[in-house]
Amino acid sequence: FSLTVTAALLASLLVSLTVVPVLSFWFLRAPKGTPEDAAEARRIAEEKEAASKLQRLYVPVLRFATRRRITSLVIAAAVLVATFGMLPLLKTNFFDAGEQEVLTVKQKLEPGTSLQAADEAARKVEQVLIDDKGVKDYQVTVGSSGFMAAFGGGTGANQASYQVTLKDAKDYEAAQDRISGALGKLDGIGDTSITAGDGFGAQDLSVVVKASDADVLKKASEAVRTEVATIKDVTDVQSDLAQSVPRIAVTPNDKAAAAGFDSTTLGGIVAGAVRGTPAGSATLDDTERDIVIKSARPAATMAELKALPLGPVELGDIATVELVPGPVSMTRIDGQRAATITAKPVGDNTGAVSATLASKIDALDLPDGATATIGGVSEDQNEAFMQLGLAMLAAIAIVFMLLVATFRSLVQPLILLVSVPFAATGAIGLLLVTGTPLGVPAMIGLLMLIGIVVTNAIVLIDLINQYRAQGLGIVEAVIEGGRHRFRPILMTALATIFALLPMALGVTGDGGFISQPLGVVVIGGLISSTVLTLVLVPTLYAMVELRKERRAEKKAAKRAAKAGVPEQQPEPKEEEPREAEPAKA
Repeated sequence: FSLTVTAALLASLLVSLTVVPVLSFWFLRAPKGTPEDAAEARRIAEEKEAASKLQRLYVPVLRFATRRRITSLVIAAAVLVATFGMLPLLKTNFFDAGEQEVLTVKQKLEPGTSLQAADEAARKVEQVLIDDKGVKDYQVTVGSSGFMAAFGGGTGANQASYQVTLKDAKDYEAAQDRISGALGKLDGIGDTSITAGDGFGAQDLSVVVKASDADVLKKASEAVRTEVATIKDVTDVQSDLAQSVPRIAVTPNDKAAAAGFDSTTLGGIVAGAVRGTPAGSATLDDTERDIVIKSARPAATMAELKALPLGPVELGDIATVELVPGPVSMTRIDGQRAATITAKPVGDNTGAVSATLASKIDALDLPDGATATIGGVSEDQNEAFMQLGLAMLAAIAIVFMLLVATFRSLVQPLILLVSVPFAATGAIGLLLVTGTPLGVPAMIGLLMLIGIVVTNAIVLIDLINQYRAQGLGIVEAVIEGGRHRFRPILMTALATIFALLPMALGVTGDGGFISQPLGVVVIGGLISSTVLTLVLVPTLYAMVELRKERRAEKKAAKRAAKAGVPEQQPEPKEEEPREAEPAKA
């Protein structure tokens, strides 16, 4: 994004310095006649501009601001305080969900459910999707890949997932409610959940619980899961330790050694009796296939496994064969067992939900040896906001250094940068009015504003400096500079605002989840910064330069007094402005 904007601005700079002057020379001809005629035409144009409604509205405001400088500063400070006061009212998120055309339905049955039983339950859900008129098409996957458990069952056989494509993205929420309501009326389909199928809005909150001991981890994760479930703005709270798959455990007893069997030998015999013994591979029809030797009577039940003959004894005589629960998976982070509790935030104020989650986790009394940290979209959002905040500080520093080098002053660049915090006034205000959350796209818009809002202030201060170089007083130069730059500044701001309206109105299609918040922020920031540039920047300039001039006069008077020269009264600097010739660019 930044590379694209930089390339576009460089191309625009090249065109403005080459093509535009040539076209102006060709088509913007000076009026024919004597120099007196040109001066008269110029005078008429000046009078016409001064008599316009915009000038009659702006110039009195500027005169009031430059004369009542303390009052103007108090008003500006109040606006800035109100800006910071609006911050807690903002919704925050990572990315807007945008218009979704795809949703995901997840189905979980009881652990140990066979693939055939899961397929039958999935067909009931499929019928709901077939009957819904808003569904364009769907794809269902029953079961999932994984290591084969005892008796050949897959670890994900009790699960099914559905990728559903809707006919209209605008029907997303209504379709989600319809499908959820229809699924709630069905029996024997297990637990179902519906989430966004694609886009950034599908990210969930997560809490990672760590503990060295398995029992401590189980207690801590369940405590966290229960606490997260109490938050009102989250749904689909799940723990990856909540499910377990029943497994058959074969443990040798004291008789096994006497019969000549150990754990390794028994393990091989049981594996061969259940799923066969790999004996090699063969290539058939250009396809390599495994050769597995299986028993004519493979063990299919626990009773058959106990009765498995091992010479003079049976397996049940020399080993304990029992059904035990086993985890679907085990995760370790930094050497510790870990469990992840996930939840889907509801609405677009992810920041508020994350803050509530953090407070609840901090107040939770976990068992000794267990820790809980927040991750997921909360961590992503905090990291992105921090990085963009650092980028804004870097941008301000770079802009300041460029302005110092250009104006050869430390004070005037600071005056120019006053426009930056006041750009946040309009940006935050418009976000609140439109109900748009402050996310990564909006933060990028704020970053753009740093470079945009100072441009108008630069051309204004530059013209004021030119008028002062011609001999005008400070207030006089400020009034004349503001009057002559008022229309160009207004034109550039309005051009940018209207160019961004399609983005802010969300008519840019599927990319609206990025472009709309960015457009809203830039438009709001331009509105407030333009007003402040035209009023506050001239006021601050006049205040700083008048104080600097008074200090210089006092120093000159002291030097004159020491030299014995009578002190001369300085001419008043805040007289009514006279007409000034426009400065040469």
